[in-house]
Amino acid sequence: MESLNSLLDGFGTALTPVNLLWAAVGVLLGTAIGVLPGIGPAMAVALLLPVTYGLEPTGAFIMFAGIYYGAMFGGSTTSILLNTPGESAAVVAAMEGHPMARAGRGAQALAAAAIGHFAGGMIGTMLLVVLAPTVAALAVDIGAPDYFALMVLAFIAVTSVLGSSRIRGVASLLVGLTIGLVGLDQLTGQQRLTFGSLQLADGIDVVIVAVGLFAIGEALWVAAHLRRTAGRPVPVGRPWLGREDVRRTWKPWLRGPFIGFPFGAIPAGGAEIPTFLSYVTEKRLSKHREQFGKGAIEGVAGPESAASASAAGTLVSMLTLGLPTTAVAAVMLAAFQQYGIQPGPLLFEREPELVWGLIASLFVGMVLLLALNLPLAPVWAKLLRIPRPYLYAGILFFAAVGAYAVGGEALDLVVLLVVGLLGLGMRRYGLPVLPAVIGVILGPAAEQQLRRALQISDGSVTGLVNTPFSVTVYAVVLLLLLWPLLRKALGRGRTDA
Repeated sequence: MESLNSLLDGFGTALTPVNLLWAAVGVLLGTAIGVLPGIGPAMAVALLLPVTYGLEPTGAFIMFAGIYYGAMFGGSTTSILLNTPGESAAVVAAMEGHPMARAGRGAQALAAAAIGHFAGGMIGTMLLVVLAPTVAALAVDIGAPDYFALMVLAFIAVTSVLGSSRIRGVASLLVGLTIGLVGLDQLTGQQRLTFGSLQLADGIDVVIVAVGLFAIGEALWVAAHLRRTAGRPVPVGRPWLGREDVRRTWKPWLRGPFIGFPFGAIPAGGAEIPTFLSYVTEKRLSKHREQFGKGAIEGVAGPESAASASAAGTLVSMLTLGLPTTAVAAVMLAAFQQYGIQPGPLLFEREPELVWGLIASLFVGMVLLLALNLPLAPVWAKLLRIPRPYLYAGILFFAAVGAYAVGGEALDLVVLLVVGLLGLGMRRYGLPVLPAVIGVILGPAAEQQLRRALQISDGSVTGLVNTPFSVTVYAVVLLLLLWPLLRKALGRGRTDA
């Protein structure tokens, strides 16, 4: 009951004219940027992060929420129309959505995706309202060993889930942890990796790292493989669903959130795994299996609903524990830090207006997303006619302006270029970008919690595993590390049998 009262207060904040305007702007900008090839929610939020510096925190985060959901839907739009996913979570939408578009049913595919996002976002946000305060109340009793264990779990999980190999994931994480070391040691004041530069004594701003790895790295990668011919958009008619389409999609819309939300809430969750699981589930439960691979509308509705619910799930661990589980959550955590706000168990007590206003704005953003994007789908398709050289030149320009606006130092532009070249190299050798961003964000915090836990135990390593919670988390970490070996052993046993 207390959560519902707080949510009603949050609606009072979110429904003010100014905050409604920021939510609408966020949805529009997020969709417009997300619909462009290769640009996902993380890059959209990273590019627009410097734009919000002049806003007060509540308005800024309401706008971020709109950008997040809008960019996720935008990625699905380009995935369906051009078979070019705007982000990794939209890959599954292309598997059935693009065959539907080629068959002249692109409007129905876009409508199924839009309503799926609406249903998944609504159910996922309701679960967020119910679970987030409970998680925050339990997290108040978590100590330094427990926090360090959670961060180790995030590091291990993010390197295990993403990328083509664990070695590449660990390499990317080490890159991020190394960047996080730049600056002054918080305890001793000793300079680390500053190369004698006073400007680097404060460390490298997380915004510059995020913009460099995502925007600059992606732009340089596309420029290195640029094709001179621009793709032609597929004609899209008026989005609507027939009675048969609704009959086939309403169950996937409702099943998707219960697959997507848990994966979004766990460390290194995100939308990639639940969208694939939802696709497999819908394929097994469908009465029209023969249509899968040729344009089955269930294969669009379920995964899109799961992707939207996972976005709400990421906010649970980010707001209550300060642990980002996706690249977008990592950038949003950096935004919280820019405003001097630290997400964690006490956030709901210290900043109730901001938190509940943000959660209420998710409901508002979902309605705006559905109202704006059903009629605007043909307009988003026309944006894809922009030649890629002009498109990515604009991205480079805005990224440079945003990075310079962070500190007003020319050195920031040099750092941005170096980090961008690093992002290009990571893409060239198949290193996932997310572990690096997680390393930059959580690295300093993990070091601080490790030192604190060791100080409490007078330097004894047993101080890291002296609570039931930390032991449980390390057991999960061990299971993650040993799972590939266990899976091989089980497979070999079945073969022998």
